[in-house]
Amino acid sequence: MKKSVLLILIGKRKESAVKLQQVLTAWGCLIKTRLGLHNGVMENCSESGLLFLELCGSDKDNAELARKVSIIPGVESKLVVLEGPDAE
Repeated sequence: MKKSVLLILIGKRKESAVKLQQVLTAWGCLIKTRLGLHNGVMENCSESGLLFLELCGSDKDNAELARKVSIIPGVESKLVVLEGPDAE
């Protein structure tokens, strides 16, 4: 079993969120699961956030998505690939 997860740390959400959303929309077919976390609500919304993306694309496509995300100013990403024993 192999799982690929892209972790995305957003430093300045108001400045980088639009560009990040454009990239995620363009590569949306690779995203199986998306979870976004940030502190604060309503008028106390946080400037930072964390996204967890479970990816279902090829290794090459997943790496390219991670690269495109990482070049957005104020955004850091890390592609994590876990390989475990196959379920029986």
